[in-house]
Amino acid sequence: MTDGWNQRRPGSAYPPAGPPPPGSYRPGGDASPWWSAEAPRDPWRDPYSPAAVVIDTVPPPGTRDPEPVVDPDAPRPRGTGPYLLISLVTALLAGLIGGALGYTLAVRDGVAGFALGAAPATVPSAVTRPADSLAGVAERVLPSVVTIKVRTSGGGSVGSGFVASSDGYVITNDHVVANASGPLTVTFHDGTSAAGTVVGQEPESDIAVVKVSRTGLAPVEFGDSDALAVGDPVLAFGAPLSLSNTVTAGIISAVDRTIESGERGGQGYYAAIQTDAAVNQGNSGGPLVDAAGRVIGVNTAISSLAADREQAGNIGLAFAVPINQTRRITQDIIATGKARRTVIGAQIGDAGSGEGVRLSRVDGAGPAAGAGLRAGDVVLRFADRPIEEPGDLIALVRKHAPGSVVTVEYRRGAERRTAAVTLAADVN
Repeated sequence: MTDGWNQRRPGSAYPPAGPPPPGSYRPGGDASPWWSAEAPRDPWRDPYSPAAVVIDTVPPPGTRDPEPVVDPDAPRPRGTGPYLLISLVTALLAGLIGGALGYTLAVRDGVAGFALGAAPATVPSAVTRPADSLAGVAERVLPSVVTIKVRTSGGGSVGSGFVASSDGYVITNDHVVANASGPLTVTFHDGTSAAGTVVGQEPESDIAVVKVSRTGLAPVEFGDSDALAVGDPVLAFGAPLSLSNTVTAGIISAVDRTIESGERGGQGYYAAIQTDAAVNQGNSGGPLVDAAGRVIGVNTAISSLAADREQAGNIGLAFAVPINQTRRITQDIIATGKARRTVIGAQIGDAGSGEGVRLSRVDGAGPAAGAGLRAGDVVLRFADRPIEEPGDLIALVRKHAPGSVVTVEYRRGAERRTAAVTLAADVN
């Protein structure tokens, strides 16, 4: 069985050429649906016809030319579109640069000898900002900020401060004036200066009060540091690196952060306001204000990666003494020359087992004893703040005014207890 393509007769390699055998169809002879006079012999039609390849270069009428065969991997010639686009962009850039250069030359020196036009008829004397904007707050507070220059045995130093009253009282840090060997120089926002003297100091809270012989000053507005929340916006004022009248902005990043003060050989703690506003050396004593321009703290310290205090710089961790504590200390210093210290009437021992601090001794007539606390009790929370280290309890006690009633949570043995303690002032 074969399909006719290679059918052969016995004894021959190919079917014989010549007339077809009887019974087969003939070209031009008997009609056959498989034959036309125009077609050559086709082995598919006539198994006895030899195979042949015929190339017809003339397409039949009514047929289309075959589609050209294109190699998809062959490189294609680029059109002119990209070149036109590059030329257009280059022309536009050249025009813009030329126009800007021409305008600059015209404004600076005139063009082709032509004089510049006349200035506007009216020029605003100052640009105003909304009172509640950062610029508006800075404009109101800056007249109350001062720069304090101190002469010391080693040369001198520069700090900051702010006007607390119109009759010349200025608040600053204790460490700014601690080593002064002579009169201070207080420079105001308008560039004028006056001599200042130290009225009193409180090293544990790092607060000092300076007096200048000048009246009619613009005092700051005090805020409420107990009403602060993490995330509140703040501005820090001062003379960082001796750059007077500098203002930086940030937020409150933490409250009641325990900071140790020991600038004069002693050891003290205060519950600081933490901020990410840029503060550097020279900012000490300057005000930290809220979004309404009210002073809520005194810029006091920074945390730095530098081991040398003189090389320390801002890394986004600065601390301020709360203004409620500062204001109370200032009033005491102005009235009596020294500040009262708030006490709980107990001595603090080591930290508790895992949490809190242990009371090593309780004064018999002190506030803690009056509230029922005893030696050996472990204070866990003070005024709803957790206590983890001995400094935490000292800082929180100092933050409150004498006479304040605070809640103390403590542990005695395995029992947790709560007491209301009325704090008192140190009699020394």
